[in-house]
Amino acid sequence: MNEKLLEEMNVQINKELYSAYLYLAMAAHFEENNLGGFAHWMKKQAGEETEHAMKFFEFLTEMGQKISLMAIDTPVFDAGNPVRIFEQVLEHEVFVTNRIHLLYDLALSSKEYASEVFLQWFVNEQVEEEKNATEILQSLRMVGDSGNALFVIDRQLAARD
Repeated sequence: MNEKLLEEMNVQINKELYSAYLYLAMAAHFEENNLGGFAHWMKKQAGEETEHAMKFFEFLTEMGQKISLMAIDTPVFDAGNPVRIFEQVLEHEVFVTNRIHLLYDLALSSKEYASEVFLQWFVNEQVEEEKNATEILQSLRMVGDSGNALFVIDRQLAARD
């Protein structure tokens, strides 16, 4: 495997695990503020991010490549209202999308065909991730400061499988 691609895939494992930590920190904030549905959504999201890290881990293992784990940074976010938090969720998902595109570009330029096929799943996944964050953010912006509407959104997010 191309050395730069391998290095960046190892960095991506770290970024995916950081994402899980970030969403767990957000879940804790929502739990503290009695928004259990929002917390549930964030915990599910954290689980997905851990799965994404493991997909990279398993792919590199299958390719006979070295796994280089790094320290995971402490998650940092502005623990404001749900609108502000979901703005940060969307910003973070855009960051992850850009990382996936970097990896895909590296796979293409180095003719790493197996990596290109592997990364296609992540390209599609990031479209879904950004769409989900955008839809929730738009709903939160629409309802504004309405406590009743926030309660309804909280219940909807609690239903996430």
